[in-house]
Amino acid sequence: MRVEVELPEVEGDNGDEATVSFWYVEEDEEVEEGEDLVEMITEKTTFNVTAPVSGRLVEVLSQEGDVVKVGDIMAILETEEEEEEEEEEEEEEEDDDEDDEDCDYEEEED
Repeated sequence: MRVEVELPEVEGDNGDEATVSFWYVEEDEEVEEGEDLVEMITEKTTFNVTAPVSGRLVEVLSQEGDVVKVGDIMAILETEEEEEEEEEEEEEEEDDDEDDEDCDYEEEED
């Protein structure tokens, strides 16, 4: 399952946007729920955005130095459930392809 990582509301009077300082993880790295993903900076504070679920960081949408508004999607995580489903689907497709190749079609003569 794909999970969007959004910039959460910042506590206090810190405005509705923050700047991406740096990413703790890179694309294709595994992360655990609650693990720090990215450091964000506002005019008054610095804070980390954590992984909402365990999985793999498949896409970073906000690069270092980008200004992000509350609610903007900064990254996409993929949970292991989806990875397993995709692997099963690929295996089924390969099995179907092999079955098609093994079939010999005989034409009936009139």
